[in-house]
Formats: sequence, C-alpha cells, structure tokens
Amino acid sequence: MQNKIKLQHFIPVLMAFFVMSFADLVGTGVDELKQSSNTPRYILQLIPFVTFIWFFLLSVPVGIWQDKIGKKKALNFGILITAIGLFVPLFGNTLSVILIAFTLLGIGNTIIQVSANPLLVDIVPDDKASSFMSFSQFLKSIGSMIGPFVAAVIGPKIAALVGDISGEGTWRYGLYLFGLIAFISYIWLAYAKVNETKSQGGKATFSSCFKLLNNKFVLMMVIGIFLVVGIDVAMNSNIGNFLEQRLGVDAETAKYGKSMYFFAKMIGTFIGAILLTKLSSRGFLLGSSILVIISLTALIFAPNALSAWIIIFIASLGVSNIFPLIFAITVGKMPDRANEISGLMMMAISGGAVIPFIVGLAMDNWLPGGILVLIACGVYLLFTGLYKTK
Repeated sequence: MQNKIKLQHFIPVLMAFFVMSFADLVGTGVDELKQSSNTPRYILQLIPFVTFIWFFLLSVPVGIWQDKIGKKKALNFGILITAIGLFVPLFGNTLSVILIAFTLLGIGNTIIQVSANPLLVDIVPDDKASSFMSFSQFLKSIGSMIGPFVAAVIGPKIAALVGDISGEGTWRYGLYLFGLIAFISYIWLAYAKVNETKSQGGKATFSSCFKLLNNKFVLMMVIGIFLVVGIDVAMNSNIGNFLEQRLGVDAETAKYGKSMYFFAKMIGTFIGAILLTKLSSRGFLLGSSILVIISLTALIFAPNALSAWIIIFIASLGVSNIFPLIFAITVGKMPDRANEISGLMMMAISGGAVIPFIVGLAMDNWLPGGILVLIACGVYLLFTGLYKTK
C-alpha cells in the first residue's frame, strides 16, 4: 500500500474495473437469446454458468500465478482475453457461439478480478482501502448499468451504420464496442508503470491458499463473497422473469429491471465510497445486510410494477457495497496473504454460476421461491456482519 495516490498509476487500474463490468452482460445475453429462440429459460442459465464457473476453477491458480509474475501482468492478460471474447459473436447469434464468447469473458473476468482488487489496494492509502474499493465498484456499476442499453439500443444503431439491417442479433454490436474499449484499456495499462507490493516470505501455493480456509474468519468471508455475488447475478439474470410473471410487465420493459438494479448499485457504491471515509466498515456491512433482507422480503409482496422498481432499487443499494467491504476487511486483516486471499475470494465468485441456477429452478416451481433463496443468502450475510462486528 501507498500513502499517496499517483494518478498515472491509479486511472489505468481503475479502467480495469470498467472492463470487469462487461461480464454482467450475461443477463442481456439470456434475454436476447430468449427472444430469438425457443430455448427454455433454465437452459439459458448456462450463459451465467459458463461465465462464472471459471471463478471456481481458476481463481486459486491465477492467485498463485500472479504471485510469480506480478499483479499488473496478470491483470493485463485478463483484459486481453476479455476483449477477444467480446468479438467471438462475430461468428453468429446462436447459443453455442454466445456460450463460447461468455466462456472467454468468464476466464478473462476471473483473472481481472483476482488481480485488479489487490493491485488497487496496493496503490491507495492504507486507511482508505474500503472507500476506494467501493469507488472501483462504482465504476464497475456504471458499465453494468449501461450494458443493457448499449446492447439493446446502441448495438442496433451501430449495426445500421455498417449496413446490417437483418434485425437479428444486432445486440452483438454493443459487445464489439465494449471489445474495442477493452483493447484500449489493455494498451493503456501495458504502458503504465505501476508500483505493486511484492509478497513477503514464501511463494503462494495451492496448499498455502486452501490452508487459509482453516481460519474461521477467512472461511466465513469467502462464503459471504459466494452468496453476495450469487444475489447480484441472480437479480441480473432472473429479475426480468420475476417482473413478467409476478406483475405482468411486458418482456421488453422487464429487461430494463437489471438497468434499474445496476443504476442503484452505481449510486450505492458512490455513496459508500464517501461514507466509508467516515464510517466503520464493520457497521456498514451489518447495515447493508439488513437492508438486503428487508427489501427482498418486500419484493415478494410488491402490489404493482412501480413498487417493484422501488424495491429493486433499494435492494441494490444494500447489495452494492458488500463485496468491496468483505474483500477490504479480509485483506486488511491479513495483508501479507493478499494474493492467496484474493484467489480464494475470487473463486467464491462462482456463486454467480450456482445461485442464479438455483433461483431459476425455484422460480419455475414456485415464483416467490426464487426470492426466498436470495433472502436466505441475505440472512447469512447478516450473520457475517454480526460476527465481524462482534
């Protein structure tokens, strides 16, 4: 960590968090393919599955790998893989092509998340880590919020400009725009000189990583990441379906439920970045967890679309800062094990592959059941906050 921020280091690393948001296009991929095919919605949940399962498979190996080559090099490699994945849909608008594209997005995003978070902690003042982690998530939320708009509105406009008037799969042109941004970010970071903290003592190994799970505190925090990411992705990929079936919102309008969610998340992380310069991260985690439980419970009983939009907004405010809080609290407690902790926590992002699938199945059997799964996740986060506060 450093006591002063150097903008020439800080901005290109922050840009990586915007690129990180491109994986949140999974919800858009589900919605767009749902409209252009008869594939069952639960099968389309393979899209978030192939995106987020890599966090489970690769996070620890990436944490060990970056311990050897450095966080910046690992981060830039992840950005490059993401950029390549965003151009794969040039080969078609079929489920198989989109699955390959989001597989590459998932691999790239795994590397970015493992590397970018501890690298950011390296280059910001020691006592401001939670605040800057929330600010980085604010930037990520901007990308997540505009993603559905870029795909649904800007994508077809770009298609028309280049002469593609087929009308089918034109949302993919939004992916190409994001791919171009990712390549620019790759070049920018490649030429930036970033002073990162090197690990002290022995190099990270699989054994040293997984032995950390014997620490009750680390294990609890890793599970917390698994569940909060699960809530995040499940809201992204299932909220449209809930609004359609529960309140009769038309499919086109329901797609923007995720934009409302990410708009609130953007606001929440910005507010969190400010408040965390003054407030305790422990109390903030506790309050956020309570807000998630209350709002998700209220969503089950929402009487109309307007109330549902408001509740979704509030739920997102609650979720928005939990990930950066958990990460910063844990790394702050054990800074000499940052690479290993980052690998474990990013592995837990695989909750984004598991929880949405469970929520989708629950909704197919009993619509409120999917929300109850999310509430159960929120209850665990509350206990995490209580444990940390104690």
